[in-house]
Amino acid sequence: MSRKIAIDLGTSTIQIYTESKGVVLNEPSVIAVDRFLNKVTLIGREAAELYGREPEGIEVVRPIRDGVISRFNHTVAMLKRFLRKSCGRWILPPEAVIAVPSIVTDVEENAVRDAAVSAGLKEPFLIDEPVAAAIGAGIDVASDRGHMIVDVGGGTTDIAVICSGGSVVSSSVRTAGDEMTAAIVKYVRNKYSLLIGERTAEEAKIAIGSVWRRNDIQTVSITGKNLKTRAPLLTELSSNDMTEALEEPVTRLIEEICAVIEKTPPELVSDIAENGIVMTGGGCQIYGLDKMISSVTGLPVKTAEDPALCVVIGAGKADSAGLTPARNKWRR
Repeated sequence: MSRKIAIDLGTSTIQIYTESKGVVLNEPSVIAVDRFLNKVTLIGREAAELYGREPEGIEVVRPIRDGVISRFNHTVAMLKRFLRKSCGRWILPPEAVIAVPSIVTDVEENAVRDAAVSAGLKEPFLIDEPVAAAIGAGIDVASDRGHMIVDVGGGTTDIAVICSGGSVVSSSVRTAGDEMTAAIVKYVRNKYSLLIGERTAEEAKIAIGSVWRRNDIQTVSITGKNLKTRAPLLTELSSNDMTEALEEPVTRLIEEICAVIEKTPPELVSDIAENGIVMTGGGCQIYGLDKMISSVTGLPVKTAEDPALCVVIGAGKADSAGLTPARNKWRR
């Protein structure tokens, strides 16, 4: 059965993959809505540019929160526009594979299916994000050897031990990129009495984010509102600041990884000790996260090539990986 389109409907980004062209769309999953007309005016990067600086009557919306659909109609509108932008128009609805967090409720799954159909697709197959990430990272998920995947996205981190085509042990937690960004906002407020927006914090995280002390300290200038004088204030953040700011969410993340390892059967733990932990997702690229996880777990940790694209590429290649609905590795 040919599956033409794969979609990673992420909290921070939406990515679309086609069989013939590969990744054809990788944009922020953000839309701008005219509140008076209740009409979508901008999507993706153009909408994200307005975040935190919206004109009157315009609301910038992230319709996916914590890995699940929070605003159904806005998600449908966003998906329609992105599909038209990346894939053009079609006569017959194409088939789709959509990646979802490993632990989602039936209601959340049905919302994804309904949104896809409302956007003009056939009822989609759903695939667990860590399984898709493993395929995209080049892992033979059909083998009887155990592999551990940590996929750090924007809204959720999916952790799974994969063997024989499916997740043996898995967890999905909301300690991910967005929570790290929020931790930076809180840290700057408390330490520097400076109020900054999510966008500023996100840019600082991308520029110098670190969870491991660096020998070459990095710095970035940020501007916010002084909480005492209410006036604009320019200050400098260092990578050491980032390490302090991110300590709490990273600790929770590593605790969850350890919890998954504890639940893993001994035979698969020995496989993981040999194969190591593979990290995927845009959030895994923050400096030192691999070292921190390795130092706590005692296991080798490596980052996949093109980690931010592993899920959508893996979903697009799931056919060739030997996963079929009949084997209950996909859900419809």
